[in-house]
Amino acid sequence: MSDPNEAVDWQGCAVSCKTCPEREIPGLKCKLLHACMHDRYAKRVDRFFRWNPQIAKDYLQHGYFEVRACAARYADIFHLPALMNDPDETVRWAVAQRLPQRYLLRMIHDPHREVRIRVAARLDERNLSAMMHDADYYVRLEVVRRLPKGLLALMMHDSDVEVRRVVAKRIGVDALVKMLRDDDPGVRLDAIERVPVSTLSTLVDDADWRIRYEVAARGSQEAVISLLADEDYEVRRCAAERLGKGEPLSRQRLPGEGGIWPE
Repeated sequence: MSDPNEAVDWQGCAVSCKTCPEREIPGLKCKLLHACMHDRYAKRVDRFFRWNPQIAKDYLQHGYFEVRACAARYADIFHLPALMNDPDETVRWAVAQRLPQRYLLRMIHDPHREVRIRVAARLDERNLSAMMHDADYYVRLEVVRRLPKGLLALMMHDSDVEVRRVVAKRIGVDALVKMLRDDDPGVRLDAIERVPVSTLSTLVDDADWRIRYEVAARGSQEAVISLLADEDYEVRRCAAERLGKGEPLSRQRLPGEGGIWPE
């Protein structure tokens, strides 16, 4: 690793202002160890093009990927399509942040996940469905956060729990009821917060005590009554309070809960 206080280029050679070929460019702004396109440090390269955006297009084919990536942030967009297939994902990521929509759609199958995540974050909503089945869960997570609500039902059975949880938080109530039977309790918890009270009675036998607690807190009287003898104390307590019956049975556990029974 080179010393950050030394001006060294991407090939390990010392950078000298005296021999710099850019020194003849009229109006050029640069500063050694601060803003220099020959420096190996990306921040210094980026600052150089931020100071000199008018020449960024001339460096889009440079041998150092950081120079191409930084130049892509400032060059006019008419020159960016040529970099959509750049061999380095850092360059393609920078391009994906600025490309017009008609070109962005061509990058939905980029081999690198970070590029596809950026594409999913910028793609028009009407085109997001093309990325619903991306192999990477985080790409799908970005998709489901922005996907039109009418299409969310197509992702309610996604293989990733976090994706399904976002679906449960956004999908329409009519379709949400179907997610109450999701295999993951976290998904069911997100779903139960938004479903109509009339549907809660179907969850009195849910395997997760947190779900049953929600039923006890918000469900119908019939559902709450069925939870007075629930195996979990907190569920029983909530049910008893809802029905005005005071303390449920005992703070000691029911058979199967563990703990000590009262003498």
